[in-house]
Amino acid sequence: MHPYIHAAATPEKPAIIMAGTGETLSYAEMEAMSNRAAQFFRAKGLTRGDAVAFMLENCLEYLPLCWGAQRSGLLFVAISTKLSVDEADYILENSGAKIFIASASLAPTAGKLSAPGGNFAIHGDIAGFDPLADELSKMPPQPIADESQGRDMLYSSGTTGRPKGVTGPLPEGPLNEPNALLMLVKTLYDFRDSMTYLSPAPLYHAAPLRYCMSVHRFGGTVVVMRKFDPEQYLVNVERYGATHSQVVPTMFVRMLKLPDDVRGRYDVSSLEVCVHAAAPCPVEVKHRMIKWWGPVIFEYYASTEGTGFCAITSEEWLKKPGSVGKALLGEIRILDDDGNLLPQGREGRIFFAGGGEFEYHGDPEKTASVRHAEHGATFGDIGYVDEDGYLFLTDRAAYMIITGGVNVYPQETEDVLIMHPKVEDVAVIGVPNEEFGEEVKAVVQPRDWADAGEDLAAELMAFARERMSHVKCPRSIDFEKALPRHDTGKLYKRLLKDKYVAAAAEKA
Repeated sequence: MHPYIHAAATPEKPAIIMAGTGETLSYAEMEAMSNRAAQFFRAKGLTRGDAVAFMLENCLEYLPLCWGAQRSGLLFVAISTKLSVDEADYILENSGAKIFIASASLAPTAGKLSAPGGNFAIHGDIAGFDPLADELSKMPPQPIADESQGRDMLYSSGTTGRPKGVTGPLPEGPLNEPNALLMLVKTLYDFRDSMTYLSPAPLYHAAPLRYCMSVHRFGGTVVVMRKFDPEQYLVNVERYGATHSQVVPTMFVRMLKLPDDVRGRYDVSSLEVCVHAAAPCPVEVKHRMIKWWGPVIFEYYASTEGTGFCAITSEEWLKKPGSVGKALLGEIRILDDDGNLLPQGREGRIFFAGGGEFEYHGDPEKTASVRHAEHGATFGDIGYVDEDGYLFLTDRAAYMIITGGVNVYPQETEDVLIMHPKVEDVAVIGVPNEEFGEEVKAVVQPRDWADAGEDLAAELMAFARERMSHVKCPRSIDFEKALPRHDTGKLYKRLLKDKYVAAAAEKA
C-alpha cells in the first residue's frame, strides 16, 4: 500500500504517463525520484512537520515530489496555478513553507511572490530561483534514514473568501499504513493494481491529488492530462484503455456539447468507473451521460476538510435523481440558521457529526465558525435528507439570493440555463436592487461570442421562464467571454458579485 512496495515488485510498470506526450515514469523511476526529493528536503534542513509548497502545472515530476514530501514527514502544500499574486503570497506566508518549487511557465506570478528563500524552478528559469533538477541530481536515490508519514495541507480554492489551509495531525504509523480514503476507493470503486486511472484535472486540487496518490498505493497506472479538453479526454480513454477516471460536471457538459459524430468516434467501453464530484451536476446532464456511457458513473459528496463523505451509484441515482447519496463517513445533520436540528425533508445547512478531524491552519476562529458542539462540522452547503436517508444539495449558503424576501438558490437556475445549446458556461448571482434588496442576474459565456446581445438575452430569459418559477429566473443577463471558473469546476462567484456591488456603490 505504498509505491516503494510496487517499485520492488513491479519496477518497470508505468506509474505515471503524461497523456499528451507519452512521457512515462516507471515505479522504479518514481521511487528513485521521490527518494532524491526526500534527500533534498533533508539536505535543506526540513524536518518532520515542516512545510514545502509547490506551484506547478501538471507534469511528470508533480507526484514524485509529493511522494518525496510524504515519506519525509512533511506537509506538502499544492498551490493553485490560477491564484493571484496576493492569494498565493497569503498561502506561502500562512503555511510557513520553507521551500517553494514552481514551474518556469508560472514565472509572471511565482517570480513576484514573497517566497521563503529556498526557491526552486523546474522546466526553465525564474529570476531568483535555483534549478531544481541540478539539486535533485546531486542526491542519492536511496530512502532517507528517518522516513515517516507526511500529509497534504491543501487550501480551499477561495471561491468565497481567502483560501483556507486544511490540515490535521501527521499520521504516526508506518509509510504503508492504510487510511480511510484507501478503504473507500477499494470498496466503492474497485481500485486495484491492474487499473489505469485517467486524471484530466489539475493535480493541485484535493481530489485529483489524493486519488492519483491512492492509485499509486494500489500499484495502478496514472495517466495525467496537462489540461482538460473534451475530445482529447475521449481520445485518451480509448488510447490508454482507461478503467477509472474522475471528472467535474463542467467536463460532462463540454463533452455532451461535442458534435454527435465526434462523441461517437471514440470507444469508451474500457471505463468501469467514472467518478464525479466538486460541484453539483445538473440532473439532465447526468441522465444523458448515463445513457451514453452506461451505469459506470459514480458520484460522491465530500470536501477537502474530510469531515463527511456521501456516495451514490448510477443505479441508485436513477431512482433518486439529483441525490448525492447516503453518508458513509459522518452522520448527516440538517440545521436551521439558529443551529437547531431540522426534521427529515426540511432544507437547511448540512453538518456531518462524528466524521474526520481537521483544522484551518493558523485560523482557530475560522475553524470554530464551521463547527457545532453537538452536530459536527459544515462545508457551508444547503440541502435536505429524504425519507430513505439520501442527501440532496440545494446550493452553498454563501450563494443564496434574497430577493423581495424570497430565498433563491442560483444552482437551480444555472442548471436550466447551461442546457441551452448557445450557452458554454453560466453563473447566477444576486446583485443590488433598490426595491427588492437583490435581484437575480445571469452572467453567460456564450458558445459563440457573436451571439452575445439582446436577442440571446431575451431567448435565454424565455427559455428559463418556460422551465421554472419566474422568481428564480434572471431579471437581467450579461455576457462575458470567459467566466472566472477554477479548473476544478468551481466558480469564483465572489469576483463577479464584487464587480456588481462596486458598480452599484459608485452609482449611489
